[in-house]
Amino acid sequence: MNSKYSFITINLQLETRKRRLRRVVSLLIIQIFALQIASSQTVTLIEISGQVTDQGKKTPIGDVSVLIKGTLTGTTTNANGNFSLRTKTKLPFTLIFSSIGFREQELEVKSLGSNLEVSLATQTVLGNEVVVTASRLPESILRSPVAVEKLDIRAIKEVAAPSFYDALENIKGVQMITSSLTFKVPNTRGFNVPNNFRFLQLVDGVDMQAATLGVPLGNAIGATELDIESVEITPGAASALYGMNAINGIANLQTKSPFRYQGLSLYQKVGVNHVDGLDHDPSLLTETAIRFAKAFNNKFAFKLNFSTLKGTDWVANALNDQNPQPFITANPNFPELSGEDNPARDEWSRYGDDRQARQAISVNYQGKTQTFNVARTGYLEKEMTYPDVRNLKFDAGLFYKINEKLEASYSYRYGIMDGVFQRGNRIQLKDVTVQNHKFELKGTNLLFRAYMLKENTGHSYNLNPLAYSLDLSNASNAAWGTKFKNVLQTELDNGIELAAAMNAARLVADQGRAEPGTPEYEQLKDVIINSNNWDVKSASLPNGAPNGGAAVRQFSNTYHFDFEYNFSKIKWANILVGADYRLYEVIPDGNTFVDFSRPIAERTQPDKDGSYGKNQYYRKYGAFAQLTKLFFQDKLKVSASARVDQNPEFSPKFNPRIALVYTAAEKHNFRASYQNGYRFPALFEALSFLNNASVRRVGGLARVNEGIGFLENSYTLSSLDVFTAAVNKDIIAGMNRNDAALKNRDILIVANLPVEQPEQINSYEVGYKSVLLENKLIVDFDAYFNAYKGFLGQVEVSVPTSGPVGSDAAVQDMTVRAKQDRYRVYTNAKNTYKSYGSSLGLTWIFYKKFTIAGNANFNKLSKNPNPDIFLTGFNTPDWVTNVSFSNREVIKNVGFNIVWRWQNQVYWESTLATGGVPAYQTIDAQVNLRAPKIKSTFKLGGTNILNHRYYQFAAGPTIGALYYFAITVDGLLTNK
Repeated sequence: MNSKYSFITINLQLETRKRRLRRVVSLLIIQIFALQIASSQTVTLIEISGQVTDQGKKTPIGDVSVLIKGTLTGTTTNANGNFSLRTKTKLPFTLIFSSIGFREQELEVKSLGSNLEVSLATQTVLGNEVVVTASRLPESILRSPVAVEKLDIRAIKEVAAPSFYDALENIKGVQMITSSLTFKVPNTRGFNVPNNFRFLQLVDGVDMQAATLGVPLGNAIGATELDIESVEITPGAASALYGMNAINGIANLQTKSPFRYQGLSLYQKVGVNHVDGLDHDPSLLTETAIRFAKAFNNKFAFKLNFSTLKGTDWVANALNDQNPQPFITANPNFPELSGEDNPARDEWSRYGDDRQARQAISVNYQGKTQTFNVARTGYLEKEMTYPDVRNLKFDAGLFYKINEKLEASYSYRYGIMDGVFQRGNRIQLKDVTVQNHKFELKGTNLLFRAYMLKENTGHSYNLNPLAYSLDLSNASNAAWGTKFKNVLQTELDNGIELAAAMNAARLVADQGRAEPGTPEYEQLKDVIINSNNWDVKSASLPNGAPNGGAAVRQFSNTYHFDFEYNFSKIKWANILVGADYRLYEVIPDGNTFVDFSRPIAERTQPDKDGSYGKNQYYRKYGAFAQLTKLFFQDKLKVSASARVDQNPEFSPKFNPRIALVYTAAEKHNFRASYQNGYRFPALFEALSFLNNASVRRVGGLARVNEGIGFLENSYTLSSLDVFTAAVNKDIIAGMNRNDAALKNRDILIVANLPVEQPEQINSYEVGYKSVLLENKLIVDFDAYFNAYKGFLGQVEVSVPTSGPVGSDAAVQDMTVRAKQDRYRVYTNAKNTYKSYGSSLGLTWIFYKKFTIAGNANFNKLSKNPNPDIFLTGFNTPDWVTNVSFSNREVIKNVGFNIVWRWQNQVYWESTLATGGVPAYQTIDAQVNLRAPKIKSTFKLGGTNILNHRYYQFAAGPTIGALYYFAITVDGLLTNK
């Protein structure tokens, strides 16, 4: 089919789907009102009210959940223990009262009368949690078929962390990466990266992945501090039930229902970071949040949330050299050119000094021609980024109970953020916005959800092309190299030592470049970061911008539908089925994403209407079924699920899971599971076409490669480095360049990259969980083994322009940069990667409410005997441990929590920066005071309170102490 007509067909299909969605929503709304009219004519509204108290202390208990059994109808008690509940459920019915730290109680209501008086008995909270994420069904955390961790509403209030999201780092098995004050990403079980494609983040069932950026924004546009109810994390593969990008785990964030949590709540936090003044003057951090929720007759409810955070970001300032003097890409024959005197150094937090800014310069030294590798000076990250960051979040929801077992809702979520995150390069996020519209129909057995995410990267920009463009605006690489060479030769002729001569040559070659802190620099920077054409105009690049560009202008829409049904009336087993469909729509910007139906030379040029061609589409759909059955007097739980996912770019993928849980002596729960999972490439991995410093980052799909040949007609850049060193050595010995190239041709390795395929994981897990010593001690252990096939990563290749690989012309092209087209390609690893590890968590209430808890986590990647085509980046320390000491009420209404965290050193690998990350340890602490009479909680705390400066990944920010004071006022303007 002609590509033009195929895109017309895709657009027509999309419009047809949109019209169908509008019809479905309209029909659902009509049915909702029809059901409501019928219901209002036959059922009388009744009201139940009462008070819940502590059986031992005889004091009221707030935040107790009151739920009508078998329905969605419920509420919570206020600070005085009072509740009021309106329902159309016919008498008699059963109320379920539950609260953390108390034994759940059921009460049958047979008739209307005076207020109910309910007393709850205290109970150790360990092991009482109910989780949903592991099986998509409510179940005891002790009998979950796979590892799952939970932060409930009380734990969230008492964490030794400035936010609930920061507290995820204390959870067993979780590694948190901090790219920015506003940008944090969790991961589990290895292969950690700051933009984590493999770990799924859901907020009320909505995937928080920013489609084109390829990063989860759960902390940036997700729940506010006042609206979060619980967080569940499932470490390891979860794609058998959740599909897509859940092969490393899932974080499931649930917010508060306006039916159960009503009234006005306020939150104010004030903090300070950069307390030592080394990277920045001590800086104020503020966060303000407001929540208001109201229900009417337990039938209709709404909620509003708003929060804003402002602060000064952490600074990335590590200048580790990843191209040191012994490397062949530096100057291994000249030991004096090392350390700060290395003219080819490539520093972590400096940009514009890497491979693309490096050139070979030949001069007469010590009586013969010598060739030196030198790089341009570049710019520091802190010179190019904004120190101030912000994050604003707003969401609103309308909720309507069609009947006691069916609820419809519409919610809107909006977030805008600044910060810095790392993909292939560091990117300054500026005015990034994500909007989310969601419609949901939820029943006791039914779930239907439809949502749309709209992404706009605002005024963001990439630091690497910014640094290149700043330097190239002063002089081309050739002109700068010529000036450097001439001064170097003069200095050497005058008897100046080599290292000093190199430094003198750099000073002269850099003359006239924009210097940070000057008005000229700020003006030039502003021009570059607002240009989306990253080429600097020259004779070879006539369509480039006069000063180049660095803007990140990415726009996308994500459309998602999912359905789930629980066949609860089937008694012999529990059967759950579901299906989902997702469509990504990318608006081409002419740089990061293009219209592949256009001729290659026109893809980055605007059309007559100012657009960059047709929108690009990428989709997937899938379905799953799960069966759970109890055997041997309910001691053995067997859970089996199967999922099929389809992406039109690939063949269908089958994801099964089988899990067993056996309970011995009512306390000891043993589990074992196996599952297979796939991950389809993310948008950037599949469809990118980004030109950065004359190296184009490209997705690995076949349609991206058409007409270019980077898959089959290229040499690997790693072999080109060795080839270049050998050629230069022969040239110094007197051979001409072309002859030297042909002599060393066998060094070059033809890439022969496969067309990109989904990643695959086979995961095995065993575990044990029990509550011992009369519910005073919980033991939680798990161990896993994972095997990854087709691991996705990037490899850099060089495509000759004069002939096919293997020809004399192609080999000779490899000696001249202008005769090569460079690509960084997403492709699959050749090796199978095997990782294994285990986690042990212990929580012991050893005296009254004094609690010691801790976890130790081990992760390891097995070594492969053969090298692969790219660095896989396991990026996970062997050992990570957390230990906490706490008491939620050491004296009346006063609690505290202290957490010590340690991880050992890790060798970090990425396309941007590689090197060792030292071991570090931190101490976090908080003390809180509850004032029930004024419905307030005061919290004073700090993270890394001893200010042990550390960084978590290569080229990442240096993190110091943060001290804060927060006030929460909860439950104002309630009638209870």
